[in-house]
Amino acid sequence: MYYSRHMSGFFISFERFMKKQASNPLHAVGRRKKAVARVWLKKGKGVITVNGRTSEEFFNTDSTRDAIFKPLQVTGMEKMFDVQVNVNGGGQHGQSDAVKLGIARALLEVDEKLRPELRKHGFLTVDARVKERKKPGQKGARAKFQFVKR
Repeated sequence: MYYSRHMSGFFISFERFMKKQASNPLHAVGRRKKAVARVWLKKGKGVITVNGRTSEEFFNTDSTRDAIFKPLQVTGMEKMFDVQVNVNGGGQHGQSDAVKLGIARALLEVDEKLRPELRKHGFLTVDARVKERKKPGQKGARAKFQFVKR
């Protein structure tokens, strides 16, 4: 098959791109309420680092700590990847849910065949609920000022 000089340059640059991608960690983003988690997966022993600290130090409740390990446990990859996370905004539970979604999305980049299993456990479903805004002339989003009869 004949390729022009320009096409051969394309294939060489594409091969370099693929080699670079193989050496770089996989990246994904997860969001929940005001929390945004940027997640990087790379081959390792299963260590999860959140904002430079271990997951046990960063997430102080069992439910938040367990939530971030679930996508790795369900797919059986808890000892295959080291996970590095930068998370900001929101509170503890919002941040842990954002990390969980980010890890699940990064696992999809590893193997697209994991999608049915992750979808079955609800790890790919984005929880879009956010705080409702305060309305003018009211005390809060739904609460009204106390009614004065006279």
